[in-house]
Amino acid sequence: SVLRLVTALAAEVLPRSFGAGVTLLRGRVRSTAATHPLVEEADALQYELDEGPCLSAARDQRTYRIESMWNEERWPLWTGRVAQLGLGSSVSSPLVVRGDGLGAVKVYARPEAAFTDHDERILELFAEKASVTLTNAISHEDARRLSEELREALRSRDVIGQAKGILRERHRVDEETAFGMLAEEAQRTNVKLRTVAQRLLDSAAPSSG
Repeated sequence: SVLRLVTALAAEVLPRSFGAGVTLLRGRVRSTAATHPLVEEADALQYELDEGPCLSAARDQRTYRIESMWNEERWPLWTGRVAQLGLGSSVSSPLVVRGDGLGAVKVYARPEAAFTDHDERILELFAEKASVTLTNAISHEDARRLSEELREALRSRDVIGQAKGILRERHRVDEETAFGMLAEEAQRTNVKLRTVAQRLLDSAAPSSG
């Protein structure tokens, strides 16, 4: 929701923009939000060709403006194909917090030379504020995911511990041997250790009938 909000606001910041998008450099480079399908298509071409102003803005942590897709020489493969989509110009600004690059925000226009030096500066200021908002959102999501992973790890530990207890009692073996039996079954059936343990618990549970 934060990414959609940032992208929608970016499109409003510059009056002559046709559409906007955000690219984040987290794991696989991808555009995580866009206001129009053509923006998504233009971004997909950047990733396919590994060239374009948004990728450069994110990697170099500087703003890039394209006056004319038809005449731009810095990213010839990308601009030639984007011009055929009906997009004439663009501005891409980096998303940076305390020197760390998050990605970039970009806006497109259909006419050539749609953006000015003033527009470029406005987008840079917007990107500065958006970077802080996105960082907070990412930190919150990372904390939530880590918390869930820890809870899952605790649940798995409990299930595996109970399964080892069943095997120790059933086969009169020590804890290490019981764990080895679970691991061997997991490898043989090509399933997770927790799944093997849960199956054992289910089979050992008294039937309700």
